[in-house]
Amino acid sequence: MNLPASRPIIRLKSDRTPGHPWVWSAQVHKPEARIPPGSVVDVVDAKDRFVGRGFWNGHARIALRLLAADPSESIDAAWIAARIDRAVALRRGLLQLDAVTDAWRVVHSEGDGLSGLIVDRYADILVVEYFAAGMWKFRDAIHAALLRQFPGSRLYWFAETHVQKQESFDCRVAEAPQPVEVHEHGLRFHAAPGYGHKTGFFADQRENRRRFAELARGRRVLDLCCNAGGFAVHAMAGGAREATGVDMDAGILEIARANAAANNLGIRFEQADIFEWLRQASERGERYDAVILDPAKLTRDRSKVIDALKKYFAMNRLALDVIPPGGLLLTCSCTGLVSEGDFLEMLRRVALNAGREIQILEVRGAGADHPVRADVPESRYLKAVFCRVD
Repeated sequence: MNLPASRPIIRLKSDRTPGHPWVWSAQVHKPEARIPPGSVVDVVDAKDRFVGRGFWNGHARIALRLLAADPSESIDAAWIAARIDRAVALRRGLLQLDAVTDAWRVVHSEGDGLSGLIVDRYADILVVEYFAAGMWKFRDAIHAALLRQFPGSRLYWFAETHVQKQESFDCRVAEAPQPVEVHEHGLRFHAAPGYGHKTGFFADQRENRRRFAELARGRRVLDLCCNAGGFAVHAMAGGAREATGVDMDAGILEIARANAAANNLGIRFEQADIFEWLRQASERGERYDAVILDPAKLTRDRSKVIDALKKYFAMNRLALDVIPPGGLLLTCSCTGLVSEGDFLEMLRRVALNAGREIQILEVRGAGADHPVRADVPESRYLKAVFCRVD
């Protein structure tokens, strides 16, 4: 394969196609000359056959992020812009998201063929999160492409500190924009990118919030790890008899109360550790016939997955103590390292331990604006399991 001499070449140790856009450092031969992190490189296999083109980072565990398999494709500003245009067309065309909400994921990293980039829309604010040095190098092209699609929008970009360290780039975070009101299925919510608590609003649960509200109509609702109260707000607006939200974070509960007030809904929010709160509620004989359990990510470390599953077990087991026979449980995990199979096995053990029957009604994930590539199953991070408990 004759490749341009100007572009660095990275050789794989195997003659097999990786089958995944991530290639780990142990899978490649280290180049003799130093290649700056985030450089576009050509990738060949052990027999010098062209494999693909993508970002190189010799300092990161993910040494290669493959972006294109066609040798005629150039990874440049025009290519990046075309991929962003394609991602927006999916959401606005096929998914018709603008008719439902003004808070949706614009770019979902590997799911949209843009490994290392996530973009979320909150009304006129676009939140751009960088996970890769290569994407950061194209930031001007990315921002320009986004502003063409969303004229007049405010841009807020950032990269987590641990990502910048691992990927070897320095992202100077932009000034946080003023908070904004967003809308979802006719309801009003507060979003504040850059002010902590992520944004106070998670678009990935949009369709699950609506589905839970449909099932919780006429029921007494308990929203555990409620964050900004999205599930409780949807449930009450959808006809739930009453709703209570519980979270440890006093700051996010202020946002939750504001969200309830913005929709003229009477929801009680309590600051507490859910483990202690559930124990006390059970002792008082409290019962809630529609419970949502949606904790934050429990680990980013593969060695801590067992510990995470133990914690999921403990909180789900306690939740059963306040659910009467015939009650509804929606239990969620956004820990990507915990597989759907392992999460469902945890629920099986919870049912066995409690001596209760758990009927799994449906297993859902993030909304369709979070597409999952068939060759990147781990990007299906969200598990939302709707259950009936007897």
